[in-house]
Amino acid sequence: MTLLTVLNKVIGDDKMTMRTIWAIAREVNEDWKKPYFGAVPYLDAMRSLSTIRENYFDDSAESVVMYFLANANGWRGDVAKRVKLELKTMLKEVA
Repeated sequence: MTLLTVLNKVIGDDKMTMRTIWAIAREVNEDWKKPYFGAVPYLDAMRSLSTIRENYFDDSAESVVMYFLANANGWRGDVAKRVKLELKTMLKEVA
């Protein structure tokens, strides 16, 4: 099952395309007004990434996203659930 298939089932949008990581980071910034300090450096790094297969200096995009998710437990709501699912699905596709 691809990322788009999962997301289309979750939000019911058959026209959805895969987003860049920087676009996801922008949505996080718009929705999460006061992010947890531990998530901020990873969110900043995500703004520089397009795909999960890139690197941010010596770190893989995969590790940046994993550490962001580990520090984003305080971010809640419908947008948070959808975005976290999108990021987790990206990670599964890399593995």
